[in-house]
Amino acid sequence: MIGRLNHVAIVVPDIAAAANLYRTALGANVSDPVDMPEHGVTTVFVTLPNTKIELLQPLGEKSPVQAFLDRNPSGGMHHVCYEVEDILAARDHLKAEGARVLGDGEPKIGAHGKPVLFLHPKDFCGTLVEIEQA
Repeated sequence: MIGRLNHVAIVVPDIAAAANLYRTALGANVSDPVDMPEHGVTTVFVTLPNTKIELLQPLGEKSPVQAFLDRNPSGGMHHVCYEVEDILAARDHLKAEGARVLGDGEPKIGAHGKPVLFLHPKDFCGTLVEIEQA
């Protein structure tokens, strides 16, 4: 069921500084920032040969990543995203295996314009997992 690693997401306090660090220090290909008000974040994608890094900065007072940043003021790894062929079939399989799907259990459109769901970190070794339809 699980496909390739799509990205690793890192919450940062200053997305411009983080993007510049990846661009200059690591020589990475870094996208322009995109505000995603429906998710409460600003995103930047760092493209690597085999996957991506998603930099996330809170957008607005109700950002779901603000509490994470409050606990980790320097930022840190927030979640991993795996691709799945059929997000509804994956959701149903995961729920049957006892995994908890966050939110209302219905996919939302993510940063890549594809359906995504998040899985409770307590069900995946302490790691927040995002699944994205490939």
